[in-house]
Amino acid sequence: MQKILSYMRKAIDNYNMIENGDKIAVGLSGGKDSTTLLMGLKALQRFYPKKFEIIAVTINPGFDGFNSNILQNLCQKLDVDFIEEQSYIKEIVFDIRNEKNPCSLCANLRRGALNSVAIRENCNKIALGHNEDDVLETFFLNLLYGGSINTFAPTTYMDRSKITLIRPLIYAPEKYIRNFVKKQGIEPMPKVCNMDGHSKREDMKKLILTFQKDIPNIRANIYGAIQRGNIKGWDKFKCN
Repeated sequence: MQKILSYMRKAIDNYNMIENGDKIAVGLSGGKDSTTLLMGLKALQRFYPKKFEIIAVTINPGFDGFNSNILQNLCQKLDVDFIEEQSYIKEIVFDIRNEKNPCSLCANLRRGALNSVAIRENCNKIALGHNEDDVLETFFLNLLYGGSINTFAPTTYMDRSKITLIRPLIYAPEKYIRNFVKKQGIEPMPKVCNMDGHSKREDMKKLILTFQKDIPNIRANIYGAIQRGNIKGWDKFKCN
């Protein structure tokens, strides 16, 4: 946990992600990233100088096999309020629209539902579990499929809802998160979507691993370029 907390603390401090009095809705999907994020924020509450509240919010997409009892039990152990929001995301994405590339629409619908719950629960921030690998994969997705040099920002203020998205795990490599949940004996929720492991994001993950064989420092090089390249949201802090 100490290693994960050090990554989180650095990101939170560098981008002023948490202020006194914040009420943060943590998006809890049941995967390793969101589980680590929730546990990390709960641990951070004990010693972080700025006082904040957290609640866990799960958007049930309607997939067969989605078992929220796993998430509810985790929240009970952590003493965190748990909210499960039912949705029709699976029906909309796969049955009605029959999307060939459904991941983007699914993510947008989840985000919209999470945003609605956060407003209802009087939260002023939403915490998402994107890690360092997600930053790089999104960079390549935008470059290769969108023709833009961009990735998501560490923090994003949404004018319409007046809620700020924060991503405290952006400095944490996926391998450290994977090792953390393994050492903690945590069983992430089983994958319930047929697209798991078959998305464009997964293709970007494989592409980066291929590059890394010939360019061992490619991850650090690209991450540094993002921080130095005046990409929106990343220009608040320049790494050395």
